[in-house]
Amino acid sequence: MSDYEKVINDAKGVVAEFLEQAKLKKGNLVVIGCSTSEIAERHIGSYSNAELGEAVFVAMYEELQRAGLSVAAQCCEHLNRALIMEAADAEHFGYEEVNVIPQPKAGGSFATAAWKHMEHPVAVEFIQAHAGIDIGDTLIGMHLRPVAVPVRIEHPAIGGAHIVCARTRAKYIGGERAHYNEQME
Repeated sequence: MSDYEKVINDAKGVVAEFLEQAKLKKGNLVVIGCSTSEIAERHIGSYSNAELGEAVFVAMYEELQRAGLSVAAQCCEHLNRALIMEAADAEHFGYEEVNVIPQPKAGGSFATAAWKHMEHPVAVEFIQAHAGIDIGDTLIGMHLRPVAVPVRIEHPAIGGAHIVCARTRAKYIGGERAHYNEQME
């Protein structure tokens, strides 16, 4: 098995474990941040790799689409962590389009792959995703809804990149007398 095949298999495995535990509903929005430098065991931002970006994006995007989920790919800090998503999803969620096209050194290889492989990609500045996958400590938390809950997966790495997954839940309000809907957890 080649290194790229292993990365693809690992990416699909991460998505499978994530979907098993994240309690998502069809139509939910998932944000993914990915450092190909970290996957290649280099320092984040130092080794943008288009082939790795495409391999990981395509593998994850196909699996998440099959599950009926919307996907946003987080750009790197050179584009202020803007996001690439399908135009129809941006419209559905009410996100305003901004004018930028990611490149490997300004947006990152993963977001560039998203732009290349999505049917009608647009860039947006802010989202509030229902869940997320962070590959290589890219700091996706700013794009999650307010109450994030860790999703522990058994194999939390792709190549040299550390994986952190999260889902979100509704806020608890009310205090000690309140009762909560367990279906919303």
